[in-house]
Amino acid sequence: MINDVTNNKPSIIIICGPTGTGKTSAGIETAETFGGEIISADSMQVYRYLDIGTAKPTQKETQRVFHHMIDIIDPDEDFSAAKFASMGIEIIDKMEKEKKVPFIVGGTGLYIKALVHGLFDAKPGAGSNLKIHLKKQAKEHGIEPLYNKLQKLDSEAANKIHPNDTFRIIRALEVLESTGISISEHQKKHGFSEKRFNVLKIGLNMEREALYRQIEKRVDLMIEAGFANEVKRLLDMNYSADLKSMQSIGYRHMIDYITGRTALDEAIRTLKQDTRRFAKRQLTWFNADSDIVWVRPDRIKDIKTLVENFLKTGDSLE
Repeated sequence: MINDVTNNKPSIIIICGPTGTGKTSAGIETAETFGGEIISADSMQVYRYLDIGTAKPTQKETQRVFHHMIDIIDPDEDFSAAKFASMGIEIIDKMEKEKKVPFIVGGTGLYIKALVHGLFDAKPGAGSNLKIHLKKQAKEHGIEPLYNKLQKLDSEAANKIHPNDTFRIIRALEVLESTGISISEHQKKHGFSEKRFNVLKIGLNMEREALYRQIEKRVDLMIEAGFANEVKRLLDMNYSADLKSMQSIGYRHMIDYITGRTALDEAIRTLKQDTRRFAKRQLTWFNADSDIVWVRPDRIKDIKTLVENFLKTGDSLE
């Protein structure tokens, strides 16, 4: 049953979890079984040309199950959780009419929350001058002073943001200085309470050391697949190293290597370390969601049983 007649909301299945846990494989296997399509909830897979470093599904995989929200914008275009939610809702509505089951697969927790619950209303005033000022500060002095400022003013938000994530650091400071309330408080007040769908949330996770080994193996495979050449091509296409997309995990590490700031071995070591830290932050985010049913990635049969029961009964816990 794709739609629960008791509340007339579409039913969707979310497969989430930290990087390296096999979400793509599990999503394809399960969506194929239930005649579904996948909406990628990955903030980096939306970009064209960023393929190896974002671990996009292969052509063979996308032939098995149709994927939405992949390769939809260029690396120098802006994208946001709000845009993801808006586009995702349209796709789900279309899939409901076509009697297809929507599978939301990815590790960008904010995108998933925005899709399911909506976003809090904390729009800074029309004075985008503040954002311009913050961007100017970041350009002139680097992002570190702004990150340190955020740590002092809103440590809760800072702990969820990577020190190099210029976009989110500036956003958090902009909200705080424009509204007088921290972005963390806005999120708590809003509570993401609105729920647009009947939702089954399946989280994939494994023993920590096994996850770290998987992450390191994945990085090695990316390097072997020509990750550095992919990044060099992007730079040759005149995509600036300062772009949000190019400062993402992996891409900034390869840029440091290509531009001679670090040796390849050091770039790989740092990439592995930062990816492990990223996975820990993802786990912190998802662990705060009590609705998630956690499953080991190799228990595909259990995942399919959860989905089957949910589609029959609308109960995510059976």
